[in-house]
Amino acid sequence: MQSKLFLYNSLSRKKEEFVPINDPFVGMYVCGPTVYGDAHLGHARPAITFDLLFRYFKHLGYKVRYVRNITDVGHLENDADQGEDKIGKKARLEKLEPMEVVQYFSDRYHREMDKLNVLMPSIEPRASGHIIEQIELTSKIIDEGYAYVSNGSVYFDVEKYNEKYNYGKLSGRVLEDLIANTRELDGQSEKKNSFDFALWKKASPEHIMRWPSPWSDGFPGWHAECSAMGHKYLGDKFDIHGGGLDLLFPHHECEIAQNTIAVGENSINYWIHNNMITINGQKMGKSLGNFITLDDLFNGSNSVLEKAYSPMTIRFFILQAHYRSTLDFSNEALQAAEKGLARLMKGVETLNKLKPVSDGKFNPAELKQNCYDAMNDDLNSPIVIAHLFDALKTINSIEIGTESIDEANLIILKQIYSTFLIDILGLRSENAEAGNNEILKEVVDMVLNLRMTAKANKDYATSDFIRNELTKIGITVKDKKDGFEWEV
Repeated sequence: MQSKLFLYNSLSRKKEEFVPINDPFVGMYVCGPTVYGDAHLGHARPAITFDLLFRYFKHLGYKVRYVRNITDVGHLENDADQGEDKIGKKARLEKLEPMEVVQYFSDRYHREMDKLNVLMPSIEPRASGHIIEQIELTSKIIDEGYAYVSNGSVYFDVEKYNEKYNYGKLSGRVLEDLIANTRELDGQSEKKNSFDFALWKKASPEHIMRWPSPWSDGFPGWHAECSAMGHKYLGDKFDIHGGGLDLLFPHHECEIAQNTIAVGENSINYWIHNNMITINGQKMGKSLGNFITLDDLFNGSNSVLEKAYSPMTIRFFILQAHYRSTLDFSNEALQAAEKGLARLMKGVETLNKLKPVSDGKFNPAELKQNCYDAMNDDLNSPIVIAHLFDALKTINSIEIGTESIDEANLIILKQIYSTFLIDILGLRSENAEAGNNEILKEVVDMVLNLRMTAKANKDYATSDFIRNELTKIGITVKDKKDGFEWEV
């Protein structure tokens, strides 16, 4: 088995051998969702990408501390520190407490991740629970002379930082170009330069989420949260920081600047980014209004969908492309993934029924080596899948007797599929689950139709009893003019 794992480092722009700082411990921080709406297909890709890396590290024998945060404060409506806090705006519009919004969408996000068989991280901190750490980070940067206070807000002085360090080392941006393009904005903002970013923002009178600080009642900047939480749980120096490619600038670029001043240069060894999911060639996202929620995908309830797609179909669709390549959504691509996954799972069923012979000829050693080589080459999941598909030909040949395998090698072959398909790629058979879900749907629909009959007969006691009992077991019922909706 190839022993060296190579990962593409966005900072060096090349594949590098992975060498943990504190072998066998691996520290990995990944930027999680901002929870002000339902998770969409774009959220699934980083979750599955870093779940793949998490699973593979554990398979290789590393002790992994995987930290994935939840952004529940400080992420404004654009990246120039302008506009309303996304959580606060949702809370204001819905007349809710901000933490009600956070809890509701966090719970929904976790349910969707469970369906996709995404493992829970080791630690899942919330930004609102680490205000003290973010104030301490800001204070240290001020003390070092790389931040300034303006009207109660605190901004990182990018121009001063760039005199000694390289702002743009991750993204390839050149500060001089930013200065040339934005200098005309001088004097129109409380910032020295428009590209300076907020470490702390003074809250306007109508701003719901606010905390006391040495500078004002306010809230932390979006970029500060990951620096503060990452180093709190993983130490001053750790192995991996990851997220979607859309976070590379400005979010991760700003994090590097903060980390360099507050902790020390090169505080994170590997920066890893998954590419985007597109729809008709355009990035999928809430801000563009072209996203498809995971719930829509699982239920087929979006007009662009020809049918519902199972969670494992979505996971397989994402894993069929290398994490650093773009992935374009289409019904045709999802249906091809559905057929491919079914074929693989059918092959596993066939494999589990094979009978060995004492003088069997097939040796799966090359298949095993090929799968490890692909995973060690920057998590090349599509190549792993291709090798598993190729081996189905041999499995089918063994079944019909044109190829043979002895007992020891049959055990190894079964282990290869179990290890790579189930444990590392995180795929699983949905036949039993689909059957159970269909039975559940029929039973709940039958009960709710009885409830509608009771309401029509003005038997409100029975109607309320059915609804309350369903609520107790976790089924939410929504009455509509033409019937009902329900969800677990």
